[in-house]
Amino acid sequence: MGFALPAAIGAKMARPDAEVWVVAGDGGFQMTQCELATLQQEQLDIKIAIVNNGFLGMVRQWQEFFHDKRYAATPMLSPDFVKLAAAYDILAYRVSCRGDVVPTVKKARETKGPVLIEFQVEKEEAVYPMVPAGSDLDVMIRRPSEAGKEVRS
Repeated sequence: MGFALPAAIGAKMARPDAEVWVVAGDGGFQMTQCELATLQQEQLDIKIAIVNNGFLGMVRQWQEFFHDKRYAATPMLSPDFVKLAAAYDILAYRVSCRGDVVPTVKKARETKGPVLIEFQVEKEEAVYPMVPAGSDLDVMIRRPSEAGKEVRS
């Protein structure tokens, strides 16, 4: 958490011709959002995808799955990421419906220089697969099937 943007900067400096993306949650991104200044200063062609659910997402997911949705210290306030990017003169988009995902990613890929995309997702959208604490990989929790049951490996 908080490693994605600095790691992307390092990757881009090491491989300037490679396409580099940051994929981070809203909480993790806020830990190093000041590096937007570095992107502009160094003119780094890095794309940023922020998955914004208004929570410290992985911790919230553990609270949902294993602690009867007793959420504590996980809801969070975020800045307006599009305005934050604009403050650094970085092109930014906000995506709030699935139909806009592909066209927005395409626009970002076609743009030279840094681009930030904030993907607004449901507050209780879960990330899969997930391995319960102390468990082996063979008991990972997979995305629920269409029938509404969890699929386990």
